[in-house]
Amino acid sequence: MNEDIQRYFDDNQNSWDAKVDIHKESSFYNLKDFQSGESSLIGPEVEELGNVYGRSLLHLQCHFGMDTISWVRKGAMAVGVDFSEKAIQLAKELNEAEENRAQFIQSNIYDLKQNLSGQFDFVFTSYGTIGWLPDLNKWAEVVANFLKPGGTFYIIDFHPVVWMLDDKKMKEIYYSYFNKEVISTEDHTYTDHEGTHRKFMTHGWNHPISEILNALLKQDLILEHFNEYDYSAYNCFTGLTKIGEHKWQFEGREGIIPMMYSIKMTK
Repeated sequence: MNEDIQRYFDDNQNSWDAKVDIHKESSFYNLKDFQSGESSLIGPEVEELGNVYGRSLLHLQCHFGMDTISWVRKGAMAVGVDFSEKAIQLAKELNEAEENRAQFIQSNIYDLKQNLSGQFDFVFTSYGTIGWLPDLNKWAEVVANFLKPGGTFYIIDFHPVVWMLDDKKMKEIYYSYFNKEVISTEDHTYTDHEGTHRKFMTHGWNHPISEILNALLKQDLILEHFNEYDYSAYNCFTGLTKIGEHKWQFEGREGIIPMMYSIKMTK
């Protein structure tokens, strides 16, 4: 890994370590209701991924493990992975109340082969994950490596069109749709509307749908579906208006642009 990429990863890891304390206290994550048994899986992922009962599941870039544990509550044998030490520490604390039914590992996704063995029935990742990774070919290799023959890979994420918009107004096209360069910003976290006001230096990469699909297809994965949605399941962007339960669109642009996508593939 070259020095620039390592510096970007170090900045991002420091940022996500610092965000944990803010996120766990936020109404956005609503840990109180989660700890009382409410699922954090609120988008199309439950229906689209299907029955996970008694199956093994690897959750990539799991933050502090709410979705991982939610899959365990649905009967999966789940492993959650994240590069943030503080996030994994909190995930393990939450897991104690679940009788430690999940497993959590701190690792950069690119290094996961050195930190985890075995293969899984499902590999899952969701909502704001691959934009932190510069090279999707390396990512797709990791996905395929940990997927059993006949297993299912599933991603649901915010659409790359959303990442083209200006961070503040979310009304104007500002960034390239294509993965041309690192995007470095110093800004608040997405729970900032609750008044934390702290800024974080982060570095990300936009990935067009073609790049995502081609990286996975190069691993000989078979496409089952590719879906696009005109709403966000989360109120995490500037200027959103609620149109339904767990459905948000940009005010004044309702139904105009894709806001999420999902891809399901089999090995």
